[in-house]
Amino acid sequence: MKKITILDLQKMKDSGEKITMLTAYDYPTARMLDESGIDVLLIGDSVGNVMMGYENTLPVTIDDMVYHTRAVAKARKRALVVADMPFMSYQVSIEEARRNAGRLIQQGGAEAVKLEGGENMEAVIKALSEVDIPVMGHIGLTPQSIPRMGGYKIQGKDERQWQKLLADALAVERAGAFSVVLEAIPHELAKEITATLHIPTIGIGAGVNCDGQVLVINDVLGLSGSFRPKFVKQYVQLEPVIKKAVQDFITEVKEEKFPTKAQSF
Repeated sequence: MKKITILDLQKMKDSGEKITMLTAYDYPTARMLDESGIDVLLIGDSVGNVMMGYENTLPVTIDDMVYHTRAVAKARKRALVVADMPFMSYQVSIEEARRNAGRLIQQGGAEAVKLEGGENMEAVIKALSEVDIPVMGHIGLTPQSIPRMGGYKIQGKDERQWQKLLADALAVERAGAFSVVLEAIPHELAKEITATLHIPTIGIGAGVNCDGQVLVINDVLGLSGSFRPKFVKQYVQLEPVIKKAVQDFITEVKEEKFPTKAQSF
């Protein structure tokens, strides 16, 4: 089993092989994804939405991210492990950004970090890259910016936004990022950015022409309730399966059908 590195992701872009990335927040899920052959495991700050019950990602702390990254990294054998830098862990100063990114790698076991922003974060990406911390960029719909954006809205729909996102993508690459996530932007813009950049692009709600795709694992498995953005594809519906198993357990316990002699000592 060959270990995936950031150099492999570049080779995949250059050869036209698509990159696959899914989120993971715990050891058993990460183990299954890694054994299934996923290229990149992302410990997203989406842990706040899907695991902690927050309305958005803003309350997630660096301690939260170190904890979940450590759990995922223990399962890693093949995949590249990338950890999100949460809100206010990199915006205050270069020194704090380096310190927090270092924690995700040294204490959490990540091999790279991901942060949101384009031209406005060029100096931060450059500063991390200069101390050999690999950075994945993230532009377009950036969930940590939803107060400014007015919610989860598609970005790049008009000419001004289109040109701004092109400039953001170039700034991320220029600063030294090894790849960039493109979230919720028109597919034609994603196609143009992907053709323009030398580094890999990974799309989420950005069409098929990106160099790779990422989704939240809970969405893929049908574990997000009624929440289903347009760009999500549910490959299985596990929620009713889990509920049925729990209901069967409850029934058998109450009717004294479990445990049987087979489960007793």
